[in-house]
Amino acid sequence: MFARLFAPPSAMRRPRLQSTSTKALCIAAIASLGLLVTACTATTRPVAGADPSDPTVRVPAPTYRSVVGGYLSRRPAEPAPWREQNQRVAPKTDD
Repeated sequence: MFARLFAPPSAMRRPRLQSTSTKALCIAAIASLGLLVTACTATTRPVAGADPSDPTVRVPAPTYRSVVGGYLSRRPAEPAPWREQNQRVAPKTDD
């Protein structure tokens, strides 16, 4: 640092300009740092719904539902005649 005080003006050269790729890399680094800082900031209010830390908020009562309550067996079956299959699922007529 003190060497510059006593150096002749010819010894202090102007710094080279950065190349385009180096400038682009610096801009990308600054932008990504800004996005990272923005993403890590905490919000001051809940995004949706009531505040989860409020103990007076009403919530629905918990209910029991069986995990296998709606289970239907899907075992392989032998192919059936397609006419009978269609007659079974066709809408009923009032004839």
